[in-house]
Amino acid sequence: MTTPDRRPVVTLVVAVLAACVAFQLNASMLSPALVTMARELGTDDATVGLSQTMFFTLAAMFSLFLPRLSDIAGRRRVLLVMLAVMLVGSVVAALAVSVPMLFTGRALQGITGPVVPVCLLMLRSEIADPRRYGIVLGLITAVNGGVAGLDALLGGWLATHHGFRSIFWVIAAVTVVALVLVAVWGVESRPSQGARMDWRGVVPLVAAVGALLLAFDEAAALSDARWGRVAGYALLAVVAAVVFWRLQGRTAQPLVAPEDLRRRATWATLGTTLLTMTGVFAVVNGLVASIAQNPAAGFGLGADLTALALLAPYALIGWLVGPFAGRLAPVLGYRTVLRVGLAGSVVATALLAVVGVHSFAVLVVATLLLGVTYAGIANIMLNGLGVLLSPADRPGMLPGLNAGAFNLGAGISFVVLPAVQVAVGGAGQTGVGGYTAGMLVGAACTAGAFALSLLIPRPAAAETGAAHDVVDAR
Repeated sequence: MTTPDRRPVVTLVVAVLAACVAFQLNASMLSPALVTMARELGTDDATVGLSQTMFFTLAAMFSLFLPRLSDIAGRRRVLLVMLAVMLVGSVVAALAVSVPMLFTGRALQGITGPVVPVCLLMLRSEIADPRRYGIVLGLITAVNGGVAGLDALLGGWLATHHGFRSIFWVIAAVTVVALVLVAVWGVESRPSQGARMDWRGVVPLVAAVGALLLAFDEAAALSDARWGRVAGYALLAVVAAVVFWRLQGRTAQPLVAPEDLRRRATWATLGTTLLTMTGVFAVVNGLVASIAQNPAAGFGLGADLTALALLAPYALIGWLVGPFAGRLAPVLGYRTVLRVGLAGSVVATALLAVVGVHSFAVLVVATLLLGVTYAGIANIMLNGLGVLLSPADRPGMLPGLNAGAFNLGAGISFVVLPAVQVAVGGAGQTGVGGYTAGMLVGAACTAGAFALSLLIPRPAAAETGAAHDVVDAR
């Protein structure tokens, strides 16, 4: 039950927003600094890139069960522990004098992956008005697209002028602020107080998703991929998934009950998230950035100008649109707003594929449109539906699985779309054919997400004013 508290909800919003910003900086500020990190640590780009892979893999794995643990142990308590671990990881990485030390810091930061789902659950317990919750949902979730686009720009500037360690010190400072705000203004909620955590189920579930992520990461190397290892990871994922399914049917208080997996609210939401991420993520972060910098087939921009002209505006427009989308969702319906976002994402991606590859102006406009439709609308709605459609007796279950679907979809996206690009355009990418093909495949995946979203049930209570009940569509 929620602990009674008269403090204004705005203070709680400020606290959880600070926590979400602190986590997002871990995910986005390092991207422009990877070359600098490799140089200062005396290693190569591929090795440093593994630290990013480790961070995102651990974030996905811990997101599967920490939201459910927060139902039992307390959301404020779990969030404080995650922020403390994030702080330790940031300090270790800031002091890193070797690659293993950097890896240790990034691994600790990755453990804090489910900060955003836990924050959304905390807010859901405190904000009964669907419209107010929608606005806050949009504001908080838009952080996933980047901190108004400024994080990557700041990361690049810090790395250039002060070295990569300065980035981790900035992250540590922001984390300290978040830790203090959550400690002072955070509100505790434990809807499953007294329940037992299903640790037996956690192990095979984490193993299954972790193995899948590793398989896709290995396959992303394409011609350099070790396909025997990919097959091994895939086999491990299948075996672990089977073990997980059997254990859940024999556990009194399962992490994910088999009947919950059969609900449309579960599999349709997870499938839509997976297809959406597969279709969108590598389009902006991979193909658009690549063609912008390609001197032969594209526009020959530098990395800094690409971030300034394309990636930062994409994140900023998502940040601005998110609260408005969240405000409209309880009025028009979460599913309706989601489908507008998905349909718009299909149009924007197709426009990039057909016209944007030839015209820089259209490339910028279509990327901004994708920022509106995906980062500002679809991303917000998918996160919100994960919270609103979760079973009442296990509210952290679906947000955790949904976070795993986001990460898994991102991994698949960076395997499938670049593979199509290389297969069609060749290794040299001297023409736009590969980019067009990859983007069209992305548009097709997003269209599949739109079709699957038609099966997502309506979160009736979130759209009529009842605070915590949802439909039970099987």
